[in-house]
Amino acid sequence: MLIVDASIAVQMALHGQRPARLAEEDLAAPPLLWSEATSALHELAFRGEIEPDAAVIAIEAIAGLGISRHDHPQLYLEASRVARRLGWAKTYDAEYVALAMLSRASLLTRDARLRRGASRLITAIGPADL
Repeated sequence: MLIVDASIAVQMALHGQRPARLAEEDLAAPPLLWSEATSALHELAFRGEIEPDAAVIAIEAIAGLGISRHDHPQLYLEASRVARRLGWAKTYDAEYVALAMLSRASLLTRDARLRRGASRLITAIGPADL
């Protein structure tokens, strides 16, 4: 299993599918992913980086990417612990790290800051590492 963050989901949604190298992977994410990815796509359209219709299509595509929603009973408590250990004021990114820890999985992200911090606790990889 690979835990994916919103940066990965947004890229997949903009392309309308999973990349071939992720076709056989079991992808999972905390519930936060869907609101975070929707917000990121909306922001891209708001800034004029993508067309509003493209954002809507991508938001709809997220549901078809085969990312399973994992809401572990200890997720939020563990995210708080992760954020404290890594010196992060917010727990949003820590949810991805916490889920990877609780699931004994790796985290796939395009976010360099998240990857650097997460690598202190788990295996965090970027798309080029696949």
